[in-house]
Amino acid sequence: MNLKLKRFLVIRIDRIGDVVLSTPIPREVKSKYPDAFVAVLCRDYTKDVYIHNPNVDLIISLEELKEKGFWGTVFFLRKLKFDASLLLLPDEWINYVLFFSGIKCRVGTGYKFYQFITGVKGISRKKYIPLRHEADYCMDQARYLGIQTDNLTTEIVLTVEEKEKSSDLRKELLDGKKYLIGLHISSGGSAPNWEPEKYLKLSEKLEEQNDVKVVFTDNVVPKNFPKEKQNIFINFGKTLRETIISINSLDCLVSASTGPMHIAAALKVKTISLFCPLPACSPKLWRPLGNESIELLPSENYCQTKCPGDPKICTFDGDGGIEIKQVVEAVNAILKVYNGNRLHN
Repeated sequence: MNLKLKRFLVIRIDRIGDVVLSTPIPREVKSKYPDAFVAVLCRDYTKDVYIHNPNVDLIISLEELKEKGFWGTVFFLRKLKFDASLLLLPDEWINYVLFFSGIKCRVGTGYKFYQFITGVKGISRKKYIPLRHEADYCMDQARYLGIQTDNLTTEIVLTVEEKEKSSDLRKELLDGKKYLIGLHISSGGSAPNWEPEKYLKLSEKLEEQNDVKVVFTDNVVPKNFPKEKQNIFINFGKTLRETIISINSLDCLVSASTGPMHIAAALKVKTISLFCPLPACSPKLWRPLGNESIELLPSENYCQTKCPGDPKICTFDGDGGIEIKQVVEAVNAILKVYNGNRLHN
């Protein structure tokens, strides 16, 4: 598409992982149009992903726009004089706001009726055939605007001060040990995951090696979790930005295929992730981008014989599921050697 574009609005209003996967777009827009103005519209709780990003000139909060009301938002966006908008997740309210804001080039996903009547250029995912990465599907909208790229590496930018905080935290948590491994227990029901008890057993197995320190990276302690282990929840009560700084201190993060995995990848922290092979949960669609990673899946027949059928309640238990031994082996592989000795599994 041959357009002289100068002012872009990138909109991603869903969960943390999805927002992290949108971070390549501002960078690639600036690469094509170095003098462009790029704004990002997201939710309050995800804006920390974009703070200090040099490719983003303005972060707009969805909640603040909702407080302005429909026409207040329209007038606010009109003043910013955007040439193009990329709505990465279909949303009817935002669709009409963008239309009445006078943005001439509006790109969206799919072919909703409200998109059709407002003249949105819908980008089809062609029923996910062939299955590509979510970040690649999102980049299709930028490609429509003439930004031809295959660089999908995600990024979260830390300031010098934040890097120093992360380094200090790492030293404190390691307490003389060599490797800091984070376990993220929860997934918010967005992906199949182990029960908390299995993560606890994994932590005990990993810490059998003297050089390893294990911490938990959840913001909330699971119910009935042993009190003696609750003091190593390093992000309890912290903001998302503080959590990002904490994750940056790790050598490796073990988790389900959810937001913290994508945060770690964007920070170039190594990840070991539990994945479901179903197309909607597949690593082809959701694997971490930009870091060294290992994705673990259950055996080929597990979904047919053991899985409850709902990815949100699957725990990878039973024959053919994902076992503690596999994760320990993955830690050995991704962190290479622990003082010349492999972890015992």
